[in-house]
Amino acid sequence: MVPGFIEWLETSIGRVPRIASKLGIFDHLGACKARWGIERMSFIVPPGLYAVGAPCAESPVIVTANYKMTYDIVRQALAGYNVWLLVLETYGINVWCAAGKGTFGTGEVVRRVTSSKLAEIVSHRRLILPILGAPGVAAHQVARRCGFTVSYATIRAADLPEYLDNGMVTTPAMRKLTFTWYERLVLIPVEVVLELKLLAVVSGIILLICTLFNNLSVGLTAFGAYTGAVLSGVALGPLLLPLLPSRSFAVKGAVIGAIWTLIYYLLTGASWNLCTKIAAFLALPAVSAFYTLNFTGCTTYTSRSGVKKEMRIGLSIMGCAVVIAILLLTLGRFA
Repeated sequence: MVPGFIEWLETSIGRVPRIASKLGIFDHLGACKARWGIERMSFIVPPGLYAVGAPCAESPVIVTANYKMTYDIVRQALAGYNVWLLVLETYGINVWCAAGKGTFGTGEVVRRVTSSKLAEIVSHRRLILPILGAPGVAAHQVARRCGFTVSYATIRAADLPEYLDNGMVTTPAMRKLTFTWYERLVLIPVEVVLELKLLAVVSGIILLICTLFNNLSVGLTAFGAYTGAVLSGVALGPLLLPLLPSRSFAVKGAVIGAIWTLIYYLLTGASWNLCTKIAAFLALPAVSAFYTLNFTGCTTYTSRSGVKKEMRIGLSIMGCAVVIAILLLTLGRFA
């Protein structure tokens, strides 16, 4: 069943599902689960053409992704409007990420326009796409292959009503991209959940090795140090992003990792020898830097080429720091 389905709308080429703009309790529950990474990749809607309100042949056509959270945000924003909603097959990925991967792309737009027989339903030849979908769609190719022109409307779905009321003209404010504290906060739960399995394995190995070669107290101290470094990089780095120095996500992560290391040392490091101190201040910031650098996949503030360059340099430095830290710990044990 199509999420939000109300009834069938009869058109010149057959029935089209009409969907509600108001979200229900199960829509909100599903979004909450997706935020925590629960059944995330199955949180999708069938691609195709849908009717919001009571659209006619002159009504605008809004294009979006089939990630259900995106679909829900768009249909909720369109409450009170009569529009066609063309949902692309992006395999449960949001518009911006799908555009980068190519699933929210020229070929899929053309396929969906053709398969839905959109040209027989509407009298105009205009598709309204989100601005963040532009990297994946070549407008001139869409026009050549299916006869529909492409207009890039807004970044946020919440601005669609103003866009439609404004004669489908994009204002500067509709092009403004934000990445506020709250917008970063809602991304962190799924990042934490995705890292829990690896965190449990690696921290467990560290606990076991340090306990076998030293004692349980050392093992627990090392366990806490590594776990804190990971969570600092995954959660605190993104939350404090604008406050941390440098444009580099790796440097930002290293800074928050260094702060965590200093706090942890002040709390537990009274008995650390010199090699352990140096090793901790090398390895733990490197771990935090790695996870904060991973957050570049959650923000549009970075470019693909910039991320590749930063990863090429940053990962080499992080790897060297960890190797040197391991050598220092070994030296400290046998010195």
